[in-house]
Amino acid sequence: TPLWGDLLLAAGLIIIAKLKIREVILRLLVVNSFILLLWIMLPFTFSGEKIYILDSLGVSREGIKYAFLLTIKSNSIILVGIALLSTSSIYNLVHALLHLYLPDKLVQLSFFSYRYIHTIHSEYIRLNNALKVRGFKAQTNFHTYKTYAYLIGMMLVRSYDRSKRVYNAMLCRGFKGKFWTLNHFSFNKSDFIGGIVMISCIIGLMLF
Repeated sequence: TPLWGDLLLAAGLIIIAKLKIREVILRLLVVNSFILLLWIMLPFTFSGEKIYILDSLGVSREGIKYAFLLTIKSNSIILVGIALLSTSSIYNLVHALLHLYLPDKLVQLSFFSYRYIHTIHSEYIRLNNALKVRGFKAQTNFHTYKTYAYLIGMMLVRSYDRSKRVYNAMLCRGFKGKFWTLNHFSFNKSDFIGGIVMISCIIGLMLF
């Protein structure tokens, strides 16, 4: 069926991208943990032929089929996204978004969010380790809630101060709201062949 073809095509892209299977599986587990909710709800709430009766609840054949189709589609989409995004650097992705004529401010916001979320996480780890050195243990009491409130507030203040320093440093280097790239994309023979193969696969899945 076309759905199995989609899944095989997505798996083929993962193989071509030479990604680590363990990392791919871990990412799929995160996504499928949400899809599990569909398997819990759809068979009992979807109308259709009942194949099993559990007290007052009935498991429908159509509900199971629909949950299965959503699982295959979701995993295929996620695998394609992993294959395409994991093989591109953040700079290439930002460059591509600019060529797709997305608003400059939106692209810059996305880039800086990605760039400094790791910095904020490192700051959180440092502050959390400082709390542990001082003997702090998280419990369900007012002192714990107050400590975490101070921790979050300190992270926000330090993030704001860091953003001001980074912005001023960028202004000193001549930043005027636009990213300039030295190496632009170029369309070559391998891109043409790859595009033809992908389009052929997609058309084949749509027809058959």
